[in-house]
Amino acid sequence: MKLVRFGPQGNERPGLLDTGGVLRDLSGRVADFEGAGVSLDALETLRGIDTDSLPEVPGDVRLGAPLARVGNFLAVGLNYAEHARESGQPAPAEPILFNKAPNSLSGPNDPVLRPATSQKLDWEVELAIIIGRAAHNVSRADALSYVAGYAVCNDVSERAWQAEGTGQWVKGKSAPTFGPLGPWLVTADEVPDPQALDLSLSLNGQVMQNGSTSDMIFAVDEIIAFASQFMRLDPGDVITTGTPSGVGMGLSPQVFLKAGDVMELTVQGLGRQRQQVQDA
Repeated sequence: MKLVRFGPQGNERPGLLDTGGVLRDLSGRVADFEGAGVSLDALETLRGIDTDSLPEVPGDVRLGAPLARVGNFLAVGLNYAEHARESGQPAPAEPILFNKAPNSLSGPNDPVLRPATSQKLDWEVELAIIIGRAAHNVSRADALSYVAGYAVCNDVSERAWQAEGTGQWVKGKSAPTFGPLGPWLVTADEVPDPQALDLSLSLNGQVMQNGSTSDMIFAVDEIIAFASQFMRLDPGDVITTGTPSGVGMGLSPQVFLKAGDVMELTVQGLGRQRQQVQDA
């Protein structure tokens, strides 16, 4: 299934894409997609719905993030071998976990707002995991059975905030609109191998990132098992899993985002995002 939320910002409704790609309104059947609403049990109930009986959504509508809100919004740093090399860093011995503020979540095509004090705003196309049942101290062998689905994420990053001054990655990753997610939550049954997905990002029509999840240092199952040692992951939590090479910080000379720039992102089978940068 491909689950979506559509409508004006702050008034989105849940929906899905049927097998013909038609957007259908689920608001009469489910409250919203968050927490228990995207648990594995909830998704199994959704599979029993006759999609042809759902109202079609007419016209071209805005898509919001496929989750109404998140509890944990985790991320993994330096998780692609080529990206670690372009950053001048050795491959980490274990996953580097950090947080993004949950309210950095935004729609896949909403503007990215460049903060007034931003100096080094950067892009990162990533595969995001959405958790489907409570996971604590799970094994790597069982980890994928905890996944509700996957989505495209742009881990927007302010590098000066992230790495200069006192540093702390969470500071550079958490401003409003720094977490575009979607357009869809694609359920795990439609992604048989999350380590075989192409992903790319273009800036103003020029391809900047073009990689594959096969280049991940730590695979999806390993990330889930590792994170669950230190916290409980709950349904609706998001883990975005790192980015391939080609970020602005890694270029020579470096390139950072400015107002008017347009980013277009895609992950194989998970849809496409498009964001324009605006000054906040």
